[in-house]
Amino acid sequence: MSTNEDGVNIRVICRMRPLNNLEKSTGGQKCVEYTNTTIQVTLMGEKPQEFTFDRIINPSTNQKEVFEIVACPVIESVMQGYNGTIFCYGQTSSGKTFTMEGPDNYTDETKGLIPRMMEKVFDLIINASEDQEFQIKVSFIEIYNERIIDLIDNTKQNLQVKECKTRGIYIQDASEIFVTSTYEMLEIMKAGSLNRTQAATRMNERSSRSHSLFYLQVYKKNIATDTTTISKLYFVDLAGSEKISKTNVSGQQLEEAKNINKSLTCLGMVINALTSNGKEHIPYRDSKLTRILQESLGGNAKTTLVINISMCSYNDKEILQTLRFGFRAKINNKHSL
Repeated sequence: MSTNEDGVNIRVICRMRPLNNLEKSTGGQKCVEYTNTTIQVTLMGEKPQEFTFDRIINPSTNQKEVFEIVACPVIESVMQGYNGTIFCYGQTSSGKTFTMEGPDNYTDETKGLIPRMMEKVFDLIINASEDQEFQIKVSFIEIYNERIIDLIDNTKQNLQVKECKTRGIYIQDASEIFVTSTYEMLEIMKAGSLNRTQAATRMNERSSRSHSLFYLQVYKKNIATDTTTISKLYFVDLAGSEKISKTNVSGQQLEEAKNINKSLTCLGMVINALTSNGKEHIPYRDSKLTRILQESLGGNAKTTLVINISMCSYNDKEILQTLRFGFRAKINNKHSL
């Protein structure tokens, strides 16, 4: 776990997926070796490059285990009153949405982090002490070409990020739905996912062209003291980082790819600044994504970055780029927990 002198905690976890049909058809070979915490990548004719993370999740790890490794600590912290964020980062088709939501028509075994989070949250509420009351509000938005779109009510386009003393940082006019069950929350996720901006690329027939943020506001009231704490939990499925020459995009999709890559660069700069031991300026305002997440990245917030990679030599340069992104979240730190 990376932590700077101000206590900012960022866990970096690498999840690998097996070779897909495109990679097999190109004759690609496995170019990755790994242990529980280290991963080694070998490019043709070059020396192996090694990276260390908090955890390496191998392709045979099931979705339940992934949830326990990635999400449980963050969810428990949020229910205690802290803010938290879980990201999935990686190239197009690396398994980000599979990790976050699961496949289309998922089963109890294959469902992803967000459906499992819903069950966990309501389990914790049911088992909370009698002097605590909880209310949960859900929102679901996407950031597409630096425009914020409400996925619950997609007539709400180009929403604005605001800040005030009472609410902190928030998205003006975004839908906020009170929910009292896993079912209600799940229906919001399913409906919003259908509204998400997608387009076909050579790398992935259902490539997401936007960052999606599914998030909760948790209101916890202490009945004895009549005080309420508000915490936020974000699940961020980032748009695919792309090597434009490989995805064969043009026109509108080329502009989308440029915006995606610019936004991801801004996120990387914020993470680098947060994990630096110096007093670097943190450029939250350089993108809509980092501005929205400002309160859930700094301070005592709990953040987990999941970097998703292929294991195939066909994607060797993209694998290295993703690993370097994750490693930069750790490299500036003198302290490890």
